[in-house]
Amino acid sequence: MATLPILTAPDPRLKKKSAPVDSVDAEVRQLMDDMLETMYAAPGIGLAAPQVGVLKRVVVLDIEREDVKTGPLFMANPEIVEASDEDLSYEEGCLSVPEHYGEVVRPAKVTVRYLDRDGKQQDMACEGLLATCVQHEIDHLDGVLFIDHISALKRNMILRKLLKARKEKERDEAEGKPAKDKEPAPA
Repeated sequence: MATLPILTAPDPRLKKKSAPVDSVDAEVRQLMDDMLETMYAAPGIGLAAPQVGVLKRVVVLDIEREDVKTGPLFMANPEIVEASDEDLSYEEGCLSVPEHYGEVVRPAKVTVRYLDRDGKQQDMACEGLLATCVQHEIDHLDGVLFIDHISALKRNMILRKLLKARKEKERDEAEGKPAKDKEPAPA
């Protein structure tokens, strides 16, 4: 397994739509394993292939904590096949939008259909944080970031800050300065 570099906004690759995988073969399983290791190292609770520069419809998730026992989930070609009328507001973060958060309203419950790590079709009912996370990661596969769901004013402010941080990092690297340690993004 390998830790992959995570793209950050406003990288244009994050805005592209991903292609479905033909089958879950050894290459896709390796991608899933590398993505899971990358997500844990970040640390985060979900990661979509476009976030590591691969435009394939592949997602890994692990929202496990004391009260929720899911373990890692591997999804190829995930799609929402049913969504509740009831909405849930959740403060979302993203590994591709580090250190920034925003309230996003999404359906509280969804059913997702996907191919698992063995290539078998699965349908899974999701609610709460899992439903939010699944929808967030599927958005990545369609070139949508959580900041696309918030006000244009807040989105533009976040993008300006990320661009400024990237320019400062590039300048520091060019001058040979050591990287500044920052707190990791939680999701």
